[in-house]
Amino acid sequence: MDIVILAVVIAVVVLGALGGLIVGSRRKKPLPPPPPAAPDITAPPAEPHVGDEAETPRDEPRRTIEEVDLPDGSTGVAVEEPPVVEELPPTEIEVPEPTAGRLIRLRARLSRSQNALGKGLLTLLSREHLDEDTWEEIEDTLLTADVGVAPTQELVEGLRERVKVLGTRTPAELRGLLREELLKLVGTDFDRTVKTEPETSKPGIVMVVGVNGTGKTTTTGKLARVLVADGRSVVLGAADTFRAAAADQLQTWGERVGAYTVRGPEGGDPASVAFDAVKEGKEMGSDVVLIDTAGRLHTKTGLMDELGKVKRVVEKHAPLDEVLLVLDATTGQNGLVQARVFAEVVDITGIVLTKLDGTAKGGIVVAVQRELGVPVKLVGLGEGADDLAPFEPEAFVDALIGE
Repeated sequence: MDIVILAVVIAVVVLGALGGLIVGSRRKKPLPPPPPAAPDITAPPAEPHVGDEAETPRDEPRRTIEEVDLPDGSTGVAVEEPPVVEELPPTEIEVPEPTAGRLIRLRARLSRSQNALGKGLLTLLSREHLDEDTWEEIEDTLLTADVGVAPTQELVEGLRERVKVLGTRTPAELRGLLREELLKLVGTDFDRTVKTEPETSKPGIVMVVGVNGTGKTTTTGKLARVLVADGRSVVLGAADTFRAAAADQLQTWGERVGAYTVRGPEGGDPASVAFDAVKEGKEMGSDVVLIDTAGRLHTKTGLMDELGKVKRVVEKHAPLDEVLLVLDATTGQNGLVQARVFAEVVDITGIVLTKLDGTAKGGIVVAVQRELGVPVKLVGLGEGADDLAPFEPEAFVDALIGE
């Protein structure tokens, strides 16, 4: 029993000694460094001031309002003069060339591209023996020139009869014979006057239609020059509201000859513009109103219907005196497709053939007249402002066969 008590006492002493060692070792460990002192915060600089406020305020004597010298009015106060705005010089009005004999003056330009037809026919007719092969070549020459099948057959039959009766053929006789037969085809009995004088009251109303790219807006501007050259006053209606800058282009043409242009917002209703143009023409007492319409794609039924709407709206003022269809002469027989569709929508009364001085073939004059039963009234023979001419059959045929 004594031994157990002694062992317990020794164990307690040993545990106490170990605990003291552990506590002592912990006290000898270095303490963690104290937290750093809070940094000194510098106050932000004061906001900068302007003028006297930028300096340190100083005690200075100040004057009252009674001590301040005010102007007595004897000294003049400089007043800045408003800038002088220079007025732009007015647009110079051009005087177009007279239309009488214009096609004759331009005949040389026309003949440059058309001589192939006349010279080809004269060469074939001058052969000593006119056999079937030669007559077939004559037919091919006419068809290639876009004369059309039926007119070609008529011309060949007429030539055969005349040559058979004539017998011997001198160059002069052949030229005269060919001229007569071509004049029959082109037609000399059409009334080719552009109708601009209504029977009742002014103004005459002319609507210009055609596919984009045929030179329709340019033709409208040139037609205004033709009418002004003949002493007529003109109002232009820019009813092509869908093509960018079409109204600007037409207005420029009008300003050059003193014609007033009625226009509407881009993308606006073409019929409204046409209606306003006729109304303005009446109020101004103008002789003629020319209405330039949008270049419709003739395959789009909806757009063609809108063109018909323009015609109906205009006729609420007065009936149209002319509906001119502008065709690109270089398109040849393809232009006849356009002509048929336009003729169904609006009653075409006359044809304008543009670009007849280029690669166009003169036979299109015959073909389109046969197709629509209306005459070619105007032809475009160049890019110049006065290169639109009234169509004259004699001058045209003379250009075809040459001198």
